[in-house]
Amino acid sequence: MKRRDFIRKTGLTAAGALASPYILPSGRLFAPTGSRMNGHVVMVMFAGGVRQQESILQRYLDDSQENEPYPGNIMYNMLNGEEPEEKIVYGTGQGGINPIPQILDQTLQTQGTIFREVSALSAGHYGGLNSLIQGSTVTTQGLKNRPLNPTIFEYLRRHGGYSATDMWFIGNGISNSVPLLNYSGHSDYGAAYGANFFAPSVTFSEVGQEFLGDAKIYHPENELAPMYQLKYFLDNSFEEYAGGLLSLGNTEEEKQNIKGFMDDMFTRTQNGTIAMPPLTDNNDLATVGYACEVIRHFKPALTVVNLNSVDSCHSNFSGYLSSLHRADHAIGHLWNFIQNEVPEIANDTTMIITPECGRNLEPNNILDENDWRAYDHSDLNSLRVWTTMVGPNVPSNLEIGGEGNPVGQVTDTMMTIADILGVKPEVQGAGLVAPGTNSLFDLI
Repeated sequence: MKRRDFIRKTGLTAAGALASPYILPSGRLFAPTGSRMNGHVVMVMFAGGVRQQESILQRYLDDSQENEPYPGNIMYNMLNGEEPEEKIVYGTGQGGINPIPQILDQTLQTQGTIFREVSALSAGHYGGLNSLIQGSTVTTQGLKNRPLNPTIFEYLRRHGGYSATDMWFIGNGISNSVPLLNYSGHSDYGAAYGANFFAPSVTFSEVGQEFLGDAKIYHPENELAPMYQLKYFLDNSFEEYAGGLLSLGNTEEEKQNIKGFMDDMFTRTQNGTIAMPPLTDNNDLATVGYACEVIRHFKPALTVVNLNSVDSCHSNFSGYLSSLHRADHAIGHLWNFIQNEVPEIANDTTMIITPECGRNLEPNNILDENDWRAYDHSDLNSLRVWTTMVGPNVPSNLEIGGEGNPVGQVTDTMMTIADILGVKPEVQGAGLVAPGTNSLFDLI
């Protein structure tokens, strides 16, 4: 496939994208001064804006739609609580009438700790994502702009001695500035300490597979075939749009490792053997399937997964409920996969889930097919979120805070990762996180 055809078919324009993984040089400047609690963390950025009322408060339609007094829990892999009894629209089948079967025998709430009312620092997406990745909202909004302060990836690689393949950021798309979140523009950190960014929805889309397939056919003996053809194409597109990929490099061992992984993913995608959740009818679910494969192959110290299909709430409340239900399904599958399919890390992994922001208390004027009102994110209710944590050293069946009693803030997720993986003192010493940021373990 010609380069211009790939751009046209995937919608890549000047917005650019780095949708294939790349490897950065390893190394650290200082020995870490903290101790590791365990060896692996998975952070789920429950992005797109998750309204407190339909999620942790389990009010379903009762707090959002007029004359719809139907509460209930539609996130029953994560949360304890009874499902809605009527007006089911979030599942499968015609009208979404069939709820998706629960995956986990015990909810994450039962297995771990929930902070029921946490304060977000931004009601917008890019500020919200930055608060989770860099621990502050210090950023320049818009395309072509990286975080200004170091990301958790950079702290871990510089101070913890982690290699490039220990750090993975898995996005479910390449829109806006999401691919820029794998490292910052900070002069003391930057590209040399960044993470691998991988957007499987682009790399293994129908168009991506066509490109890879062409590379395999026409370059069967070339070491760049099939995945490096696409990698370099996307890297070059990104370079044209973002002014270059600064100081990127990779060891030969890392090259071969990622080459083998991508080749395997290409084949298994075609054969339908990726570790997908039982249901795969939206982008978040497919992204989690590939995240499972990254975890199985590389066993990273940190895997960050971005989910954002719930952002449909701006205009389609029914679709938002469906995506919220599916995100719960995806997260249940991800935890179940780690516990049962990757025994080497099953008892050595902590998973943390935090929405980047909430949604408004009052609706906008848009009605969906059920005549239900939609919600944006711009008011104080949008700063109400929650955090769930499960894994080693995490107390089970513990709830902290609640409605009217917020405990913690979204930046605590980043500091908690630093705490678990042994670089908390260095992150605190850098002095670049938002005031009041703590490790969640300090709040238990």
